[in-house]
Amino acid sequence: MKIALIAMSGVRVRTEELAKLGVTLPGFVNRGKVVASLPSLGLLTVAGLTPGEHEVKYIEFDDLPPEGTPLERFDLVGISSFTARINAAYRLADRYRQMVVPVVLGGIHVSLRPDEAEAHADAIVVNGAEGAWPQLLKDFEAGQMKKRYIGATDQVFSPDLYSFPRFDLLKGRPYNRLTVQTSRGCPLNCEFCAASVRITKKFQQKPVELVINEMEAALKVAEHPFFELADDNTFVNKAWGKEFLKAVTPLKLHWFTETDISVADDEELLNLLAKSGCRQILVGLESPDPRALHGMNPNDWKARRQATYLESIRKIQSKGITVNGCFIVGLDTDTPETIKYIKDFVDESELIETQITVSTPFPGTPMWQRMKDAGRLLYSEYNDRCTLFDVNFQPVKMTVDELDQGIQWLFTNLYSEQEFLKRKRRYMDIVKNLEET
Repeated sequence: MKIALIAMSGVRVRTEELAKLGVTLPGFVNRGKVVASLPSLGLLTVAGLTPGEHEVKYIEFDDLPPEGTPLERFDLVGISSFTARINAAYRLADRYRQMVVPVVLGGIHVSLRPDEAEAHADAIVVNGAEGAWPQLLKDFEAGQMKKRYIGATDQVFSPDLYSFPRFDLLKGRPYNRLTVQTSRGCPLNCEFCAASVRITKKFQQKPVELVINEMEAALKVAEHPFFELADDNTFVNKAWGKEFLKAVTPLKLHWFTETDISVADDEELLNLLAKSGCRQILVGLESPDPRALHGMNPNDWKARRQATYLESIRKIQSKGITVNGCFIVGLDTDTPETIKYIKDFVDESELIETQITVSTPFPGTPMWQRMKDAGRLLYSEYNDRCTLFDVNFQPVKMTVDELDQGIQWLFTNLYSEQEFLKRKRRYMDIVKNLEET
């Protein structure tokens, strides 16, 4: 068969004022471009699960082809996207189905909203593709494809389920960043999280040998790529982390990942991290206000760690590893005064990078259910507003307009050219001190 695997990508901010700011604020624009340009590791994994006798074509659409533009014909089309772009993915699926081309939809949003997705597909895959996609292909060839397939939620890196991603499909494409996954899930289970924690039974760690093999394969398709680990929390398992860092160091790579603030607790891990080529870790600090963190995850882990934030950031960055501190604006305890508190904390902590997002109840998450039950959702259908920057709910202690204005104020004051250069100089000072010692 001739199979298309299509990623609907791109960042689309609905709020006009924020969209305009994105044109001029370097910090916001730079990160937005990076996110939009990353390949879909999920679809490359689906390609790896596809038997070799089939021809697979990997396609990315930033925008839908104009109506009336002929679409390339395939025997089967698989489409995946994130929530903010899922409506465009549905429109693309509808166009292929009008051509009598069977369509399969998958991904985290589809897994969280399966009934919605089924209206636009001949079949959907819920959870990961492992344990589902190979059977779907067999059924399709036999003319017996079912409407819904349930992928594995456990042991996804076991020999029976694991598939090597098809990095070879990226050859000739202008990527300077590539993604590799080392784990799936996160034990913190924050109520707002719409990541892989929602499609897995428990935190699952990929064997170090497989991760290194994938990185070496990815190096063959891009010259000097910067790697991003597609994990929710890479260093949950500190023993595994040390084994991985020792194995990746000889590759002489530059890379980025997401993890939690507890990496600062382990001096050996930090030293290995610094030597390994890691340039930045993204840490979900969420808020400098401990009141905002209570109830965010089942055992209040983040609330209990808040008192360590300043010292932990200092310790990590002293090793030459920049911290990208992520903050959520619009949490239930937030007031208009919280906005300035975040800016003051960023200044005091001397974070090299920051990421500001608005609290977002992604459909299907515990936060979404809680706000839906309380009648706080502003729209009955708002997939395209789940951009992490557009407000789609009623805050508790401020108005929607105050929240909109607050995030715009933070963007202006954190992502300006002046702030961008200040953080760059701060990092250069850290590097200079390291060289002198």
